[in-house]
Amino acid sequence: MKLLINGTAGRTGWPEPGCGCVSCAGLPAGHRRPFELVVDGVVRYPFTGPPDGYLPLAGGLGLAGPGGSALLHLPAGRTLPVSEPVGGPARYDVVLIDLLDRPERLGELRRSGLADEATLVVAVGLDHRVRSEEELARRLRLWGAIAVPDGTELACGPPNGPRSDPASPRLSGSADERAGGRAVRPQRTLLLGGSRSGKSAEAELRLAAEPYVTYVATGPAGGEDGEWAERVRAHRARRPAHWATVETTDLATAIRRATTPLLIDGLGTWVAAVFDEHRAWEGERAPVVERCDDLVAAWRQARERIVAVSDEVGLGVVPATAAGRAFRDVLGRLNERLAAESEHVALVVAGRSLEL
Repeated sequence: MKLLINGTAGRTGWPEPGCGCVSCAGLPAGHRRPFELVVDGVVRYPFTGPPDGYLPLAGGLGLAGPGGSALLHLPAGRTLPVSEPVGGPARYDVVLIDLLDRPERLGELRRSGLADEATLVVAVGLDHRVRSEEELARRLRLWGAIAVPDGTELACGPPNGPRSDPASPRLSGSADERAGGRAVRPQRTLLLGGSRSGKSAEAELRLAAEPYVTYVATGPAGGEDGEWAERVRAHRARRPAHWATVETTDLATAIRRATTPLLIDGLGTWVAAVFDEHRAWEGERAPVVERCDDLVAAWRQARERIVAVSDEVGLGVVPATAAGRAFRDVLGRLNERLAAESEHVALVVAGRSLEL
């Protein structure tokens, strides 16, 4: 099948007419037109009543062509029932998806096998929910997806024929546009930031499109502290429902035994918990150092992807107590050691990720 994507934006386009937000103000009128898709020059989306030889799939969200190739369009607010038979193929060759609306939906598709490494994932429904084309491109690289200009033609191959290489999809665009689909997946990522800097949300964004993720929570569940319990509930509600959660302070073992990508949140609460476990606030701190050594050793040999969140402790005043200074020194040194063993390190400030 030949796909002609005449428009790649949401229903009002990007920029949105009359909108003065920072995203819209930085783009010329008509930069991206509302989504419009034509297949083989004869079938238009939505796929209702296609001609002979074409089969609508997934309640009209998908389409199978005469040669057996299949595509899926997943707009905002729609969820494909991936846990049930959907009358579709075993996998889709092309997925056109609004990734600004719950990007974890792509992870769910990959988890179900309806999208795999050979599936070409194209972001559509684009609009001012993202602050710029540059930020959009950054996110899509993390998720293994691409954005294409209005008017792009795609070739959708049959499932048993030659498949598109997701790093070099069959596009009519330039080489630079094709390079945008290469997934950036460093093995070890360390995200640093201050309180309420957005570092946890950035960590979750980086793994949002993965089919399997284990969230490693190092902090207490809340107990009698209602304010802390509310923070924990907010974090849980924000995470994709299909992610697994493990609450532990044995991070070295969690890393060594991991069979899925890990999101560790966070190292500051872990260091505090280790101090508590070894009664090291006022006593001997050698056991804390040993635990840090073990964590660094496991981090160096990690076989699964890790995204870890940690507090940047070097920007505040010198703590007034010996215990506070000890905590700062241990966490600061741990951050330094893990950063030296990481493919990617970033500082998150006011929700912006600055590569280090």
